[in-house]
Amino acid sequence: MNNKIKLAVAGAVLSAASVANAGIIIPAGDWTLDINGNVNAFANWTEYDTKAVNDQRQVTAANGGLVAGADAAEEDTVVGINTGLLPSWLGFTGTTRQNDLDVSFTISFQPNASDNHSMGDVLTPLNRQAFVTFGDKSWGTVKVGKDLGVFAGQAILNDMTLLGVGGGAGVSGAQTTLGGIGTGYIYPAWKGQIAYTTPNMNGFQATIAITNPNQGAFGDAVTTSTPYDTTSTVASELYQDRFGVEGQLMYSFTGDLAGKVWLSGATYDVENSANGTAATTSSTTDSYTASVLDIGANVNIGNLGVTAYYYSGEGVGTTFMGSLGALATATNKLKERDSDGGYIQATYVIPTGTKLGVAYGVSNLDKANATDTAIVDSNDRWTVGAYHPLTKHLNLVAEYNEVTSEGHTASFEDEQKTFSLGAILFF
Repeated sequence: MNNKIKLAVAGAVLSAASVANAGIIIPAGDWTLDINGNVNAFANWTEYDTKAVNDQRQVTAANGGLVAGADAAEEDTVVGINTGLLPSWLGFTGTTRQNDLDVSFTISFQPNASDNHSMGDVLTPLNRQAFVTFGDKSWGTVKVGKDLGVFAGQAILNDMTLLGVGGGAGVSGAQTTLGGIGTGYIYPAWKGQIAYTTPNMNGFQATIAITNPNQGAFGDAVTTSTPYDTTSTVASELYQDRFGVEGQLMYSFTGDLAGKVWLSGATYDVENSANGTAATTSSTTDSYTASVLDIGANVNIGNLGVTAYYYSGEGVGTTFMGSLGALATATNKLKERDSDGGYIQATYVIPTGTKLGVAYGVSNLDKANATDTAIVDSNDRWTVGAYHPLTKHLNLVAEYNEVTSEGHTASFEDEQKTFSLGAILFF
């Protein structure tokens, strides 16, 4: 059975449970339009078990934990109907050949499956893609606009929970769940970028990009309204006078043993600030360069697929690029925190066509110094999933996810167990 799904996510082909060879193709004069995307929703049952000192949703014992704890008790249960890691997606791609150039545009938006407001229609839809590409197979392709980041892009595109839920399902009515974000890889995010990708040279391709320095929370958040909120007061943020730089090397191969291996990286400049305003005197200003590298592989032989991934960085934090990347001292000097993590997953397609999978991922955050204990030490996740192709385009999904957040202090350890049932349709 062909197990490739064409999906309008970064123009990538994902390994999944069934096939949709293309979207809805419409010839339109010089252009060919492809309308594509997915619709998905999942019922989630989540149970919390917390050992934190303060039993509350807001993470106070260890900043950066992905498990929010319980409601005024040692154990609690939350239910909700959400989209999964992938939001529902409607994408429009147009392609043409003009003046010896392959030219295309992509625009997409992502409506919500539900929200938890009493009116049920308050959440703003996402808008994740708006870019053009031009090039030729002889010299490569240039991309200009907003799309998935280059660093860690392959980590999320090869995550099996892209068809399901993963972590972060305990927030009812959220726009998306977390999948494996923060428990094995840093979120690549959706960024304005100008990128160049080489032509395919016997399976080898390279990409280099300058990216918008999305305003990141590279220091300690003073307060957080959710366990993965980085919008509040922070100690340091991205410089705005230098673009981010991201790049990737990838080699793809076919045959009885098929797959790809990749290496990617990113650098951003960071300075200390308060509420987004840079410090104004040299005595209180400090800066550093945040950098991170990763390596990964996805291999498939017969019905068996295996993915392995690892990243390591300085000053990039955990979960989101820059979150908790540095400790701000009393004199406003910044001490970078090291972080690393990765995931391993295996999938197998049984004779019924159902893809069974198991995955383990972890993200670690080191202390900047001996007194830097009020942060998360690790977020890890176990996932067991079944993805059944009911039709060529429609998949039924069942997942069990167990996420544990541990702090650098012994008093903090929260656990979240989620069982999810739902469906995802690609077109």
